[in-house]
Amino acid sequence: MRSRRLKFVVAYDGRDFAGWQSQRHGNTIQDQLEAAFRKICRSRVSVIGAGRTDAGVHALGQCAHVDLEPGRLAIQRWITALNGTLPPTIRILRGRFVSPNFHARFSAKGKVYRYRILNAAIMSPFELGRTWHVAAPLDRALLKRAAKLFAGRHDFSNFAATGGKFTEDTTRTINSLRVITRGNLIDLEFAGSGFLYKMVRLITGTLVRSALGKRHSTQSSSGSKSRN
Repeated sequence: MRSRRLKFVVAYDGRDFAGWQSQRHGNTIQDQLEAAFRKICRSRVSVIGAGRTDAGVHALGQCAHVDLEPGRLAIQRWITALNGTLPPTIRILRGRFVSPNFHARFSAKGKVYRYRILNAAIMSPFELGRTWHVAAPLDRALLKRAAKLFAGRHDFSNFAATGGKFTEDTTRTINSLRVITRGNLIDLEFAGSGFLYKMVRLITGTLVRSALGKRHSTQSSSGSKSRN
């Protein structure tokens, strides 16, 4: 019998996970999702995501799909069953059955990464694991001017970590890079079709160093992301 393709949107707190892509130790978002589906279906399935996230990165809404045997459960029962099986830091927000022509990665219209910075002398305990604490004052006007330089199609080879892998094409398009400020919080919002490994983190680090005006020691960073 022909399988049915389930498209779903997942949110997660990535602090305890080694990113999206499946690894041998099994501690990734993809591993957790496939284990939940396997427990419900009693068979192995492959979960395909719109893209990969690095260790510690969060998702507000990442699209994924999976092919399932027909006639098992209605959509809402799938969502309830999965959320009852997954750890509380991973949640299925919504889902629906779609055409087999849909593909979470290749049908994606775009991707949005949001990197959060807390620019204050003291780190709020409620922002731990969700923001990069930069204690020294940032020149926000300079930060916004510098961010505009990254918009457009460029070779971002200087802003990519290889991760032990060779990437032949390092040209990417950033449709927009918005600097959004709310009091001491600064969000850098990257929108584009795709990004190189750790590209967002490296660009953010460069922008912050530029806005500091001189070298300062900063605490470790953390990012969050959303995907369409």
